[in-house]
Amino acid sequence: MRLEIKDLHVHYGKIEAIKGISVVVDEGEIVTLIGANGAGKTTTLKTISGLRKASSGSIIFDGQDISNVPAHERVDLGISQAPEGRGIFPGMTVLENLEMGKFHRKNRKAEMSEDLDKIYTLFPRLKERVSQAGGTLSGGEQQMLAIGRALMSRPKVLLLDEPSMGLAPQMIANIFRIITEINKTGVTILLVEQNAQQALQRAHRAYILETGNVVKEAKASDLLNDPAVREAYLGTGAHS
Repeated sequence: MRLEIKDLHVHYGKIEAIKGISVVVDEGEIVTLIGANGAGKTTTLKTISGLRKASSGSIIFDGQDISNVPAHERVDLGISQAPEGRGIFPGMTVLENLEMGKFHRKNRKAEMSEDLDKIYTLFPRLKERVSQAGGTLSGGEQQMLAIGRALMSRPKVLLLDEPSMGLAPQMIANIFRIITEINKTGVTILLVEQNAQQALQRAHRAYILETGNVVKEAKASDLLNDPAVREAYLGTGAHS
């Protein structure tokens, strides 16, 4: 299983948001996209999941060009996304939100109990709040719910868009620990994250995006120790 983006261009009207990027995510990896606001990170994820249409270029998943495959069919193929802003259903319970992640699967009832058990093992707090409305959860709990719902579709690749946004430092550390645990279960992860420090500490490889272009690609550990990257994205100078 491999996810490969080749020479991808994406427009919003006349504005070119993605300018011919190429990204590869191999099976079992955590790959992160980092960059400032407006760099094109979220647009890249939305295009992979089928929520935005590519102007040109291709998206190859598991050897198949999925560039023109509808978004719901990409979920069937094994691509699932926890979106920026979480996108949970606030009036539905935790359980109902999780069940929505299974909605497309024909045999969802038979597997539901097994999959819920896995989610509750990863996120014990969701089990405690199973009958609570999603909108009454804390920000961190809503993020857990968004990730849990995405996992209910049994993805091969999980797309995570800003999972730490708006969370307290302790919750951020917890979310990233869980991301690593999810990866260890065999789920490949493509992570978009403003918290470059946490993302690079957890990822195997990273791409830096600037105004719709990939300007650097390397092992995450190498970028963590790169003085220019530290100064630009980690808030620390070369000598700190």
